[in-house]
Amino acid sequence: MSATTARTRPRPGGAPGTRAGAPPRTGTAARGRGTARFLARRSLRLHRKAWAAVFAALVFTSLLLGSFALTTVSAAIGHARVERYAATAAVVAGDQSTRYTAKPPGSEPRTETAALTERVRVPRTALPRLAAVPGVRAAIGDDVIPVTLTGRGGTVVPGPDSDAGNSPVLGHGWAAAALAPFTLRTGHAPATDRQIVLDGDLAARSGARVGDKVTVQTLGTPAAYEVSGIAAPTAQDGKSGLGHQGTVFFSDRQARQLAGHPDTTDAIGVLAGPGVDPDRLYTGLRRALDGGAPAKDAAAADRYQEDSGALRVLTGDGRGDPEFLAVAPSRTSLLGLMGSVSGIVLMIAGLVVASTVAQAVHQRSREMALLRAVGATPQQLRATVSREITVVALAAALVGALASAPVFLTLVSMLRSRGAVPTGLDLPSPLWLFAAPLVTAALTVVAARGVAALSCRRIGKVRPAEAMGEAQREPARPARGRTVTGVVLLALGLAAAATAALQYGQLAAMAASSATLALVIACALLGPWIARGATRLLGAPARRLGGPGGYLAAAAARANARRLGAAITPIALVVAFIGVQLSAGATIDRLGAEQAGQAMRAQLAVTTDGAGLPEAAVDRARQVPGVAAATGVLHSTVVLAAKELGDPKLDRLPVLGVRPAALPATLDPAVTAGDLKNLGKGTVAVGSDRARSLDLAIGSTVTVRYGDGAAVPLKVAAIYQRSLALGDFLFAPQELAPHLAAPLNSRILLSLEPGADPGAVRKALTERLASAAVATTVVTGPQSEHLQAEDRGLGQVITMLAVGVIGGFTVIAVLSTLTLIMVGRRQELVLLRLVGASRRQIRRMLRTEAAMVITVGVVVGGLAAAIPLTALSFSLTGSLPYLPPGQAALIVGTAVLTAAAGYLLPARSVLRSRHPAGPGGR
Repeated sequence: MSATTARTRPRPGGAPGTRAGAPPRTGTAARGRGTARFLARRSLRLHRKAWAAVFAALVFTSLLLGSFALTTVSAAIGHARVERYAATAAVVAGDQSTRYTAKPPGSEPRTETAALTERVRVPRTALPRLAAVPGVRAAIGDDVIPVTLTGRGGTVVPGPDSDAGNSPVLGHGWAAAALAPFTLRTGHAPATDRQIVLDGDLAARSGARVGDKVTVQTLGTPAAYEVSGIAAPTAQDGKSGLGHQGTVFFSDRQARQLAGHPDTTDAIGVLAGPGVDPDRLYTGLRRALDGGAPAKDAAAADRYQEDSGALRVLTGDGRGDPEFLAVAPSRTSLLGLMGSVSGIVLMIAGLVVASTVAQAVHQRSREMALLRAVGATPQQLRATVSREITVVALAAALVGALASAPVFLTLVSMLRSRGAVPTGLDLPSPLWLFAAPLVTAALTVVAARGVAALSCRRIGKVRPAEAMGEAQREPARPARGRTVTGVVLLALGLAAAATAALQYGQLAAMAASSATLALVIACALLGPWIARGATRLLGAPARRLGGPGGYLAAAAARANARRLGAAITPIALVVAFIGVQLSAGATIDRLGAEQAGQAMRAQLAVTTDGAGLPEAAVDRARQVPGVAAATGVLHSTVVLAAKELGDPKLDRLPVLGVRPAALPATLDPAVTAGDLKNLGKGTVAVGSDRARSLDLAIGSTVTVRYGDGAAVPLKVAAIYQRSLALGDFLFAPQELAPHLAAPLNSRILLSLEPGADPGAVRKALTERLASAAVATTVVTGPQSEHLQAEDRGLGQVITMLAVGVIGGFTVIAVLSTLTLIMVGRRQELVLLRLVGASRRQIRRMLRTEAAMVITVGVVVGGLAAAIPLTALSFSLTGSLPYLPPGQAALIVGTAVLTAAAGYLLPARSVLRSRHPAGPGGR
């Protein structure tokens, strides 16, 4: 060793042999990196159990983020399947969306768009314009007619996918067969108005052959038709045509008459000539529609001023939009729900990663203090921990990314099997899509490294001579910044909950959601303070009831409030988030079901297995002796524009159309103001909550946008209470029916005259309706009419998915955190054994600590959920929140089992040994 080297001394904050403030020499930097690599390798081998817990948490983090990213991106690029228009080069359709623009204070105007659920039709005057475009071989108008077909034995013939929510069978004019295309296999095209052609699958289901007579009901009364031919779709691009639709072809004139709108058509399919360039064809079609007097959809005159009503030219995957109208709103709902759940998962993942990694680094504070005391620099410590966490996080993130692909495919399959997405919605998965998990894996690694770097800051700032003393003691109180941030978030959460109690509808839901988020994060930040308070509150009972083990548990909790807070936080997370997800929907569903039961007054109902019941059937039912009142039930949606905090908002709401004369004898909305007798053309009845939020009274005007885009101002005729069951708006049939693509009633509700014999009335109804509708059934004690949002089924599946994901993830987080804590306490347990504590006393101590953690976690998480839930429930329903007892027991039971496993399982090796080695032993 040279004299120069011998005289060098380590200086605080710098490498040996360097002047303070001078940049290190290249050789010194290289030695520092080598030291960090050496320490990282040894630490990874020495702390295998601790890093295994971190590895498990990061694997699940990467897996969940990757699978949710795949699902969200797949929904973003999803589209309607092209079936009926597979042979077309383009489809011309109406504008199936409505818009609303508002200018929030201090920002640029913003526009909100919502999809329309009823058909926006195309004027037939556009047909000659399109047919004259160069390259167009034919432009064919397509009318879509809901059909109920009765086969042999008088039974209704279902379509191939009738359980998916579409009409079982659809009718078209024969000219539209070229759009798929369909080709005759036997027989001939319809030559008269009483002849039809069936597709092969439908013919097989009905048992019909060429020449047979079948009964067909469309929008009117049933009629007999002769089967003139049987057709099948011709394969296009390797696909076999219409796999999800049963099809009946009428003559073109008959189809136009049955559709009920002779001047308009549902869509126009454009067939191109051979060799026509698609881009040039699109340009020509667009120019033909825009040139001269621009062609607009049939509802353009009644559309909202921001809706241009211009006809759309759809090509490629867009051709499927006019076929499956439910796809666009369902896809939007799926995107919104996945975005919301992904945000929650991302936040929980951040908290879990931060808690787990920070705990893994914190429990090594003595080790890092020793390294500082022997001359290691803060840079070397950070580099060591960074290398360790990089190795662990990189491996975990890649494993999670690889596992996210099968989880994504399982998730999509679950959505389809539960009917959460409509028939016709394709969720594609191109190869490039699977790069998304690599992005989330990189985010996981970056987050883990960032948390590890922050966790090393305190020990790295301490002077080497003070490091051991600093590591031996826990800070007297948490960092001021953490405490202040937690208190601020707590105040914001309580303020948001108060706001939720004073608002209505979506504003209340948004405020409650924000309150839950703020309160949970506040609980995580204030975990040490919560632990200190819990120790003071539960310490005395623990000492009194637990004996020596309870005394040890109370002492350990008092001495390590930060550790106790780290154990409480994930339990509070799982209780709060799962409680909110389950209770919010259960509360509204429960009260809605109660209102639906109270509103139902009908004794009988007429139902059908077909597409629906025409108004003629309602008139015939009303004329049956013994029937006091009868109403059909029309279902549709309306779009309501409003501002929320200055931002534009379009809400799509389910509505009913019922005969006012039959109310409240069949359905009782519980009117509080006005009179339902005034409900008719140009009027509407409004639910009390919606009327209050819109400041409506009897005689006020409210503008709604119907499902076909028509924006109509309506006078308020009545205000009623039971809006959770019957929806926010009630219409008379003459007001709602003109805006429906298929104005067919889902069922007929009937009330009986006093003293009428229900059996006799049922028999008379069956006979009277035999000629007015096919395959009707009269039932006694009909089910309640309970309207729910159209995306309720999707929301239920996503909610249960979120509950499972968040619950499973937080269970892993609890186990990982508690395992890390117990691994770090191994020397403490060994020392207790050496000074005479029995295994029974240590088990009692651990059980008592686990009970304290479970109790505080459940109480804190329950309060974090109950405060905003109570505010939201009082705002929306005027009642306390509700959580099914079985679900509440499952949440508590999961917390108990997880915490018990996390406390007791890692300590088994210490408790099994009769003569444990000393603190320095292995």
